[in-house]
Amino acid sequence: MPKLDLSRVPAVTGSDYPEPHATAMGERWFQALGDAAGLTRFGVSRVRLAPGATSSLRHWHPDEDEFAIVLEGELILVDDAGEQPLRPGDCIGWPAGDENGHHILNRSQADGVFIVVGSRPERDCFYSDVDLVFRNDAAGGRYETRDGTPVPPREGD
Repeated sequence: MPKLDLSRVPAVTGSDYPEPHATAMGERWFQALGDAAGLTRFGVSRVRLAPGATSSLRHWHPDEDEFAIVLEGELILVDDAGEQPLRPGDCIGWPAGDENGHHILNRSQADGVFIVVGSRPERDCFYSDVDLVFRNDAAGGRYETRDGTPVPPREGD
């Protein structure tokens, strides 16, 4: 396969979280590089966070390993241990089942970019600070509260 032309890989903006969480993410976008390369066993995304943006809600996966490496900018990792600055070359990993909810913030005045790699079981995702769970099973992907109550999709989704 030839090398990927990043200018031809679609950028997805915003979030599919239900409101008010989607708006709280700020200006972020990602490119699904693993999909563009035809990968099926793990995903690779290039994520850009504008100043003030957040990568995701703080979350953890029971069945998915995650790994990230910062390429540009100054970012902040927030997890159960607190906050840590991230700079180009810094790497972070989260093994499947580790309940350490994490996300990455951009509090700087310039964009920050990182690559995130994750295994592809694409099952449940638990959100540490809000009453929200993402379920992905034979019934499809959907958001629920922790007690299993369905969370309606945003209008237009």
